[in-house]
Amino acid sequence: MKRCNRLILALLTLTMSQVVHAAVEPLDRVTVQINEGIILESEVVAMIQTIKANAAKAEQQLPSDAALRTQIIERLILTQLQMQMADRIGLHIGDLQLDQTIENIAKEQNISIEQMKMQIEADGTSFAQYREQLREEVTLGEIQRIQVQRRIQVSPQEINNLVSLINEQGLKDVEFQIGHILIDVADDASSTEVEAASKRSGIVLKRLNDGDDFRSIAIAASAGPKALEGGIWDYMNINEMPTLFAEVVSDAKIGDIIGPIKSGAGLHILKIMDARGLQTQEIQEVKSRHILLKPSPILSEDRAKSMMDRFLAQIRSGEAKFEDLAHQYSEDPGSAAKGGQLGWADPSIYVPAFAQALNSLEVGEISEPFRSTHGWHITQLEEKRITDATEKFNTNRAHQLIYRRKFNEELQNWLDEMRAEAFIDIFEPEPNRG
Repeated sequence: MKRCNRLILALLTLTMSQVVHAAVEPLDRVTVQINEGIILESEVVAMIQTIKANAAKAEQQLPSDAALRTQIIERLILTQLQMQMADRIGLHIGDLQLDQTIENIAKEQNISIEQMKMQIEADGTSFAQYREQLREEVTLGEIQRIQVQRRIQVSPQEINNLVSLINEQGLKDVEFQIGHILIDVADDASSTEVEAASKRSGIVLKRLNDGDDFRSIAIAASAGPKALEGGIWDYMNINEMPTLFAEVVSDAKIGDIIGPIKSGAGLHILKIMDARGLQTQEIQEVKSRHILLKPSPILSEDRAKSMMDRFLAQIRSGEAKFEDLAHQYSEDPGSAAKGGQLGWADPSIYVPAFAQALNSLEVGEISEPFRSTHGWHITQLEEKRITDATEKFNTNRAHQLIYRRKFNEELQNWLDEMRAEAFIDIFEPEPNRG
């Protein structure tokens, strides 16, 4: 009996020892709860490491670890909210669509997929990780397009007004690269909170005027959509940038710092990082046609792809005509009745996968089946032409400029609304205790 008791005690001692050792092992933990989802500490740490590595390569300054962590958590929250929305509406990017996207990226870079894998893995990322990161990026782009597009209306009067301006002045021959810092102020902020925000903007402005690095300050202090990119927006013509920017930068010079400018979102500070002449004064239009099949619970991805392979073989062998197959099978109602004809257009008006497919074809050539956000396509490039800024081009261009400006504005409004309506609980790490 005593021997049995000693054995039990020894086992208990061993178990307690293992528990004590386990307690000091670093474990992953929940850092943020967002509605029914979570963000793990490992995700935050991984993104911090990625941004630090990229900053080191670019010789870019970064703010304190605490400021960087705050921005990363905010970016992960917005990403999680969008992915939750995609899940709710049943938006999932399948492996076939992902494979097609990777193939398109490799074509754009003029490399094989095997070379692409080698480059990615040489940078320390596994190809499997890259695929999942890309799947998330494609999902985010698609959910933004779906949710924001419905919020945008471009009236004929807006287009006519901009066309008149283009005809009078020509397209503004300068594109600006804007740096943007937003000091957020809630709509219901108290006078004390407004004053505090004003003081913060004053400190930021002084640091910028003293020559401190804009990107580092933006990462540390901005609540704007491009904060983790150092507050830097891509080059924009004055007619496509957000209205707030357009109203103040038209006569600005490189290096000018503008603001603070008050809006419903808070206080904005802008810097003209660079300016350049418009890169394209003429446009190459294409005339094309296509057949579209949309995967559904009835038509699987594999079945849609298989049907497209069969259509392509029938067309190439002369067994069937492109226009007849489009009439019979295409699920694009606007073009099916016309034998798949899309007419003349700037390829950039199409979704990226479709534009990439057209740009890779020679006149008369038919593409292999490819997946876009709309479904599976085959397309034929029929003709190409170079056009000047004709009235039709100006009308199309005006619509694109207005749409892009409104998209940027509405995207931020949509993200703000989702965040305000979500349940979000951030668990700060406990301080180290020596």
